[in-house]
Amino acid sequence: MTGPFQKNPLPDRPRLIFMGTPGFAVPTLRALIDHGHEVVCVITQPDRPKGRGKKLAASPVKGLAKENGIEVLQPERASEEGFCELVELKEPDLIIVVAFGQILKKRLLDIPKWGVVNVHASLLPKYRGAAPIQRAILNNETKTGLTIMRMDEGLDMGPILFQEEVPILKNETAGHLHDRLAERAGKLMVWSLEHMARNPITEKPQDDAVATYAPKIEKSLRRINWNESAVRISALIRALDPRPGAYAVLEGQEVKFFSSRVVDSTGKDGVPGTAVGHRGGELVVQTGEGRVGIGEIQYPGKKRLPADDFLRGYELPEGTELGK
Repeated sequence: MTGPFQKNPLPDRPRLIFMGTPGFAVPTLRALIDHGHEVVCVITQPDRPKGRGKKLAASPVKGLAKENGIEVLQPERASEEGFCELVELKEPDLIIVVAFGQILKKRLLDIPKWGVVNVHASLLPKYRGAAPIQRAILNNETKTGLTIMRMDEGLDMGPILFQEEVPILKNETAGHLHDRLAERAGKLMVWSLEHMARNPITEKPQDDAVATYAPKIEKSLRRINWNESAVRISALIRALDPRPGAYAVLEGQEVKFFSSRVVDSTGKDGVPGTAVGHRGGELVVQTGEGRVGIGEIQYPGKKRLPADDFLRGYELPEGTELGK
């Protein structure tokens, strides 16, 4: 499949516009800056209320752009005609998108000569959508990766330019995997730009027949069902670590659990959801099949604490049921 990179190599130092918002996008923008690429402006989401005081807070990407003297634009809707006209005035060769947070329409995608490329945190067409990292952990995958694709109007459906496979480590949390992938994304993007400037690129269309989806995490998924296996429960806890957190209701309060591992994958001796011990810095809980060790616990309104510290102030003696 041919595309703009097949017909005409990218310039060595293209005029770039970077679109991104959360922390995941920061290493890619930093890598572009560190390698001397011309980032003519950064487009990020408008400042949003944050924290208990609901004060307006800038995105992490905005912070890095300001530190480096790069112009920042913050449209409510990046694909609106008026904003697209402003982007046209910047005369970008290429737009790079990393976790921007808005659906981009054809009007914007057609502006740069070499189109718009996106970094997605999965090996597409697997895990299209908003939560590919969490879903990979949740499903006990042993590997994931990064895809650089040329964007079209579909949901992560554009043709693939480059991919990099990344192993998922034993007992890895979504937060840890997020940080590893974010750092790799920056390196992969810099390498990709160099490659596109020197070699014709043949785009690889995605096979929709084998596509899977990674929808955002709903609250109904976050509550732990202790009747499930230790393998499934540990995966859930790690997939939602650090945010939004898997929880069980204890004395009417939603207590969150983090840093989990499977202690035993087969045993069925005990009532699911019952605390069966506290050893090695972990709270051990019986499940429907096996036992899970929980390394950190958070009571509502309090800090996340190592299990040892939490249990000094909140006793969970053996036999305590941790919610249904």
